[in-house]
Amino acid sequence: MTNTLFKKHQKTLEGGLTAITERGFWTVYPEIPSGKIYGATAKADGQSAYEARLNKPFTLNQPGSTGTIGSETSPYGFELGITYPKVDIDKLLPQMQAELPAWRNAGIETRTGICLEILDRLNEASFEIGLSNMHTSGQGYAMAFQAGGPHAQDRGLEALVYAYRAMTETPATTRWVKQLGKQPALSVEKTYRIAPRGIALVVACATFPTWNSYPGLFASLVTGNPVVIKPHPGAILPLAITVEIAQQVLVENGFAPHLVSLVCDEPSAPVTKTLATKEEVKLIDFTGSSAFGNWLEDHARQARVYTEKAGVNSIVIDSYDELKPVVNNLSFSLSLYSGQMCTTPQNIYIPEAIFDEVAQALAGSMTKLLSNAQGASDVLGCIQSKATLARLEAATELGEVILPSKVHHHEHFADAQLRSPLLLKVDAKDEDTYMQEQFGPIVFLIPTKNTTQSIELARRSAKAQGAITWGIYSTDDAVLEQMEDASLDAGVALSCNLTGGLFVNQAAAFSDFHATGANPAANASLTEGAFVAGRFSVVQSRRHF
Repeated sequence: MTNTLFKKHQKTLEGGLTAITERGFWTVYPEIPSGKIYGATAKADGQSAYEARLNKPFTLNQPGSTGTIGSETSPYGFELGITYPKVDIDKLLPQMQAELPAWRNAGIETRTGICLEILDRLNEASFEIGLSNMHTSGQGYAMAFQAGGPHAQDRGLEALVYAYRAMTETPATTRWVKQLGKQPALSVEKTYRIAPRGIALVVACATFPTWNSYPGLFASLVTGNPVVIKPHPGAILPLAITVEIAQQVLVENGFAPHLVSLVCDEPSAPVTKTLATKEEVKLIDFTGSSAFGNWLEDHARQARVYTEKAGVNSIVIDSYDELKPVVNNLSFSLSLYSGQMCTTPQNIYIPEAIFDEVAQALAGSMTKLLSNAQGASDVLGCIQSKATLARLEAATELGEVILPSKVHHHEHFADAQLRSPLLLKVDAKDEDTYMQEQFGPIVFLIPTKNTTQSIELARRSAKAQGAITWGIYSTDDAVLEQMEDASLDAGVALSCNLTGGLFVNQAAAFSDFHATGANPAANASLTEGAFVAGRFSVVQSRRHF
């Protein structure tokens, strides 16, 4: 059955292998939530499946359960009422470790086929997962479907493809013959096998629970490592569904379900530090705050740790032919999901000579973009956490308010926490204010003496605090080249003169690398060879023939 799965999905694998080489547009998971693509009843079926999860226990097939846990509240203003298995990790981890040899010995093709089947089933569940993502992360419906479903699946597939290529670069067997003149030749048959590291831990975030988790999940699982997913307490459901589907596919193919397991905790009783420092845990993927990411890197010494942490993303405005397309593009980038994306710009550097013109145009564009209630709710989504809301409310003291954050209302959810971005003018000398992440819809407009100063401030910020994205607007090729050199020095992905339907905070799997691992915002990139190569070793044996 397992080889059948490899053959079933072989075209997808081959397409992915071509895509990571050519870097053009490619996907097998359509991002449009259309009945013409997913089936006429897919949306309604997904809605029913999601609603059937509410207000009841969520069961999983894994050892070590000691009761139930969970208290998720939708940012749209209601409790999900779902409880999940509370797990004794000292019982779970040894049993996961015991299943590693069977999963390792299954071979590359078997593991690859099963992982591809899991991704296929996840795609079929995209509407259910999208709604689960919406009501845990707070994203708007369309974004929750795309980011939680097809785009997350794309990133998982991308990691799987990189891992498959890395594992198959070395042949399974070879015959080595060394001639020794008149003496008999040395003839050795050599076998090369993939040796996984051990149990892998994926520590998920609340804002993009599947998108940030699937690369680590599939990179580790396909290379032979059992995986524990530790969701954020506020965003468990999308990953619980993910684990459920993975377990179903594993069981159907004769493997233990708990090769993929879920460990939940509560804010009052966190378990991640204990789990991350267990000797059995050899790989960790983390998305979240710099403070905790640094703690993992410093203390989880027994594991290889891949982290995506906080950063301060910058936009440099130098010059433009038309200002309107520039500010319209920026308005959407800044407003999308209320700025709660790790790729959203925070600092916009503008020469003093054009500062007032740009600031007024940006404020006007953003006001127009969000003037329609339905459009505003679709773009903004909800503020995911109370901490982000409190940070936004306190931020008015950080600078001169150019555009206040406005409370918006959702036509279907009266208690939804919708807020538009706050635009603040801050002096370039006030680096303590803007050269640190202010997560959420908080934007600093910083007047500078000239573009050279703007670029230098952006560079210094990225090297000190980290950054994942940069953008620049300029009609001068020399300035664009100067910014490109700075982005290379700071290790930040750069977008130049985006004025249409592509935005600085969007990244396409199989083409765009997400983070670089070259500045403090992340020590790894999604996805490239270094992200997968450390998850296994090649162990050889030799015999004379």
